[in-house]
Amino acid sequence: MTTRLPTRFQTVQLHIGIDDTDSTKGGCTTYIAARLVEKLTSLGGVRFTDYPNIIRLNPNIPYKTRGNAAVALRVEIQRTLYDVVQETALDEIETGSHIGQKGTDPAVVILMGHPTPEIKQFSRKALCDVLSERDAVKLVRSSGASAAAYGTELGLVGALAAVGQTLTQDHTFELIAYRRKENCGSPRQVDEASVVRMDKMTSPQTFNNYDYENKRMLIAPHGPDPVLFGIRGENAEIVTEAFRMVEVREPVERWAVFRTNHGTDAHLRVLTENSEVKPNRPAVLRGVVSGRPNRIPGGHVFFDLSAIGRTFTCAAYEPTGQFRETIANLLLGDVVTVYGGVRESAKGRSVTINLEKILIHQLVDKVRIENPTCPVCGKRLKSAGRRQGYRCEKCSLKMPDSTKRTTTEMRPIGTGLYVPTPKAHRHLTKPLCRYGQEKVWDHHPAIGRWHRP
Repeated sequence: MTTRLPTRFQTVQLHIGIDDTDSTKGGCTTYIAARLVEKLTSLGGVRFTDYPNIIRLNPNIPYKTRGNAAVALRVEIQRTLYDVVQETALDEIETGSHIGQKGTDPAVVILMGHPTPEIKQFSRKALCDVLSERDAVKLVRSSGASAAAYGTELGLVGALAAVGQTLTQDHTFELIAYRRKENCGSPRQVDEASVVRMDKMTSPQTFNNYDYENKRMLIAPHGPDPVLFGIRGENAEIVTEAFRMVEVREPVERWAVFRTNHGTDAHLRVLTENSEVKPNRPAVLRGVVSGRPNRIPGGHVFFDLSAIGRTFTCAAYEPTGQFRETIANLLLGDVVTVYGGVRESAKGRSVTINLEKILIHQLVDKVRIENPTCPVCGKRLKSAGRRQGYRCEKCSLKMPDSTKRTTTEMRPIGTGLYVPTPKAHRHLTKPLCRYGQEKVWDHHPAIGRWHRP
């Protein structure tokens, strides 16, 4: 015999997805999530089954605000609290979003139970494709989720994708500290020397804290949003420890640890058909260098790649730093795999791949062909005429039977993976230090002190 619990004691799983709350003038979807964490925690009867998730979606979307991030909160609640939780989430989004600003279309999706296979598939596509709000609305309705959108329904795409992207595979963590409202818009008071010390003490368990090539601090953004700084790493403990090492000269309003797909290359997938290479989508293509690298004014370097029966222009732009020198040293015939985003073609040009990284599989020999040297004085010989060999202009020695000589030069690059300087990394780009650190989620809920307040 089974005993059914009264409704007031029944618990349900909720997934709350939020997207598109910010604008170019400020705001931050993760900040709304951090405030919502505080409010839900204070309700009682709410248990977080995961850290709040930051889900970075397709970075090639042209209309994204900054990093194209959506957020998901995953909680277990008493069933009787559903209406309260929903109203709390809607109130936070309505008061904290930049509603009415151009390009700001906040949305929330609340799903009871677990994401369906259809929602998970939608989420996977959102990492590397351009999806429509119509498809999102249709899927929300068929799944039984509740949703609200302010402005257009475009924000529903990210909110639903965040619900379905439960990060069961490789993932990282980020602790984000936030500023007080009165300080937003002013320079962030984060001590650079302390960031360097923190990086040296915690790397490679934390990553992309500081760009040593450009002597630039990477943890603090530069816009008017409320983020003071963020530290990324392999687990919640290390980012919390690193947070305590950073010295700041302004108050921290709040902080929270997020689980995320930062630094996982989750958006990259190998393409095997021409039809798959489309603008505003990522691409992974293996091919042969078919056009010599060309450096143009501004420092950008381009080369042609032949792959899947087509020629593509590959671009390494100035912000990628020394990475451009690797690209500039490629030769015709080198076999490589390129990783990057597909850019809309300029008129009359091939499709362009904006490079995020390159894997060099095989290098051709760099052969130099030159005239022989004079055995008497060592000077380089000159041609004596067609089929007449060579002669020395200095000592008049003639060598009618001599021929050109070939030498193989050492290439300044080798096989292996090359990634741009950290300041040029996209949020999803996996840094070199993360290779071998990949992991799966153990589904343990957040424990210890992972947010304040």
